[in-house]
Amino acid sequence: MSHIDTAAARSLIAANPDVLVVDVRTPAEYGTAHIDGAVNLPLDQVDAHLRRIVADAGGRLLLVCQSGSRAERARTALSDAGLPDVVVLDGGMNAWIASGAPVNRGRARWPLERQVRLAAGSIVLTSVVASLWVPATVLVAGFVGAGLTFAALTDTCAMGMLLSKLPYNRAGGVDVEAALTRLSRASG
Repeated sequence: MSHIDTAAARSLIAANPDVLVVDVRTPAEYGTAHIDGAVNLPLDQVDAHLRRIVADAGGRLLLVCQSGSRAERARTALSDAGLPDVVVLDGGMNAWIASGAPVNRGRARWPLERQVRLAAGSIVLTSVVASLWVPATVLVAGFVGAGLTFAALTDTCAMGMLLSKLPYNRAGGVDVEAALTRLSRASG
């Protein structure tokens, strides 16, 4: 079982105190709303510290992101690297909040998916309007459309990865060493 719904996740957390919830969203997204006790370790940090996580983590890890796709990428990487007991919360925080499950709320910020929609839409709109004066700028809209199609087909998003590096999304930062230490505690 690599995915569980919100009800099963709540039962798992309640029944097993060794389950560690790992939130792979950006620090800004995590700061907006997160599951109590969750460790914030953004997806890029999971990738950067993959060997250490696999070597140190023990017990079950429940991975969470906004909708489930980043958590699935983290699960795949961790599982492929040899960490067997990793599950993804189906629907991510969107499903968790929709189910009425408890969350710790902070300052509201835009989720990464919404930022991608704003950036992509703005680029397309601007290039289409600019094409009234410089016809070749419509190619920019085509490039963005091709990028979004590729992102959907591969379940990756280059624009999202770039936006996640902006200071707005790093606000509050994440203490990677503390997060990795909490992961290592899951084994003991």
